[in-house]
Amino acid sequence: MNNELKIVPSILSADFANLGRDIAAIENDCEALHIDIMDGHYVPNLSMGVPVVKSIRKVSKLTFDTHLMITNPEDFIKPFAEAGSDMITFHIECTKDAEALIADIRKLGVKAGVAIHPDTPIEVLAPFCKKGACDLILIMCVNPGFGEQSFMESAYDRIRAVRKMLDDDSSEALLAIDGGIRPSNIASAAEAGARHIVAGSAVFKSEDPGATVRKLTKLGNDSIR
Repeated sequence: MNNELKIVPSILSADFANLGRDIAAIENDCEALHIDIMDGHYVPNLSMGVPVVKSIRKVSKLTFDTHLMITNPEDFIKPFAEAGSDMITFHIECTKDAEALIADIRKLGVKAGVAIHPDTPIEVLAPFCKKGACDLILIMCVNPGFGEQSFMESAYDRIRAVRKMLDDDSSEALLAIDGGIRPSNIASAAEAGARHIVAGSAVFKSEDPGATVRKLTKLGNDSIR
């Protein structure tokens, strides 16, 4: 596996009145940006849609990791790809044919990720941990829908189990986690096997978002060297 840990700031915790400014604050300290799309149905909240992604694409060269927390992802992969997403991640609970959806996402020229709710058994991810099956596995470490939640301690065992499934089949898919990451727990998450670390409030609610990204990146990488 690629053993380098990377922080992916989530704009869900940014200032929506100043998204361009907040993105610029972390632009030089990371490679990707996490964009949470919520429909008020699968998760009890609404966030943003295609126009926002299209707008911020104009002001950022970062990789856009678009996380669809919606019940009908099939209907929206094309609009989000056309808006500038580089990766589209959907929830395994929200589709009847994940393999077909992954194929359709890749046909649009973007990478495909599979996310899992904290209550869903990780065994359902086994087919997607096979080599080449997808580009990213996202383990939610909080109940999706809101920022600033506490990291679920039970997530560590889930991360370790998925890391093993990926490694057993030599999969190069990124193992991502989302929710509750802080300087106090990033080392433990990294040691469990996560490498694509989504961080929202820890970054954008800090006084210096760029410095926080650098700090989290160093803490995570130092723990696995």
